[in-house]
Amino acid sequence: MRRPKFATCRRVCLGRLMCQLLVLVCCATTVPAAERRRLRVMTYNVRYASDQGPHRWQLRRPLAQRMLAAENPDIVGMQEALYRQVRDFDQDLPEHAWIGLGREGGSRSEFMAVFYRRKRLDPVAFDHYWLSDTPHVIGSATWGHSNRRMVTWVRFLDRVSGQQFYLVNTHFDHEVRTAREKSARLVFERISKWNQEVPVLLVGDFNAVAERSRVYEILVGPQRLVDTWLAAQERGPLYDTFHGYRGLSRTGRRIDWILSRGPVRVESSKIITFQQQNQFPSDHFPVVADVQIGP
Repeated sequence: MRRPKFATCRRVCLGRLMCQLLVLVCCATTVPAAERRRLRVMTYNVRYASDQGPHRWQLRRPLAQRMLAAENPDIVGMQEALYRQVRDFDQDLPEHAWIGLGREGGSRSEFMAVFYRRKRLDPVAFDHYWLSDTPHVIGSATWGHSNRRMVTWVRFLDRVSGQQFYLVNTHFDHEVRTAREKSARLVFERISKWNQEVPVLLVGDFNAVAERSRVYEILVGPQRLVDTWLAAQERGPLYDTFHGYRGLSRTGRRIDWILSRGPVRVESSKIITFQQQNQFPSDHFPVVADVQIGP
């Protein structure tokens, strides 16, 4: 008696499925655990959008898209992004989702947007606060600075490692030193109240020079946070992270930082100097750190 054709087809399909599963298992087991746990973190002041001049957003956006595609970060803390830019990045980073709020509330003014890879990271909590004496008052500024400044933080679950951690994204004032120092104290106090067993990554444009400012001393040191640039096993060349569209400079003015607290191992860090035909994605160079979080 002839067997029905569908039985043969079913065996073939099952055989193909088993082969595919074996390939997936083999690939998973051949990738080192450390590589699977590696997380690429970026801090990126995108420079707010302008429709005029040689550095208008219409010209910079394609460069930003290429730079992000080349670096492929898992998580990006952005500063200065207007809502229209956040929406553009939402299109240009299809594997990422984002969390953010305009610093004057809603979609108004600049965002401290946090973009994260959806398949890798799960946001379990988030919030925003303002750098002032009334941090929960939207748009508040009480330290003499004219621009509203804020923090967006997210507590993530890393689906690969099962580890939770905080990502804190901020932008300190560029004009008033007292405001920067009070901002640093407020951010550090807030972080200190969190469970010490949960690692923290603090990223941002601090408008203060690393290793040479009171802001840095408030945030970095024993019993405080670690500068991932200094802790990295490998580092790229040191350039000024703010370049103002003038190109590379090596005076040591590193004002964009990635700091950490807790069990965070820093494999490498580099300043991204991407440009094409003397055009830059922003007036800041992004900073990237490859880290492993957790024991």
